[in-house]
Amino acid sequence: MHPTPTTPTHPSVYTGKATPDAAVDRGWLLGHFKEPGDPRHSEDVEIKWGVHPKGEERASWVRGESRTALQVLISGRFRLEFPGRNVVLAEQGDYVVWGRGVDHSWYAEEDSVVLTVRWPSLPGYRADEESDEESDHESDEEPTDPSGRTSAPKPV
Repeated sequence: MHPTPTTPTHPSVYTGKATPDAAVDRGWLLGHFKEPGDPRHSEDVEIKWGVHPKGEERASWVRGESRTALQVLISGRFRLEFPGRNVVLAEQGDYVVWGRGVDHSWYAEEDSVVLTVRWPSLPGYRADEESDEESDHESDEEPTDPSGRTSAPKPV
């Protein structure tokens, strides 16, 4: 058994529950967008607990990505779309990593929970006015996929 700490709480310790905490900030649990001083504030990494109902898809492709990302399937069936290739996460623990410069989108083939880790955590990628749970570069141009469409392709 571990000894009981002498102080009941510490300002550098945060405990929570992923689903309700994620609901506060579009799924993101950790990153540059948390208040400085909050143990969840980081300029190095972002972590998201994504809960996606069947049929939900990203509103538009991410273009010009300048971060590296890891996405791990917790439950469900989740498809990541990349130019010329789709990756389906079908079993708990399946994951995909993509690097800087890789355009992407996604589609929930079943009710899904995915954990996303991105690094570094860069200001300017979060667009609060978007209803989409992920963020694009904030720019004046409409995001498009590599074929020039303005939204992710619909499943067939």
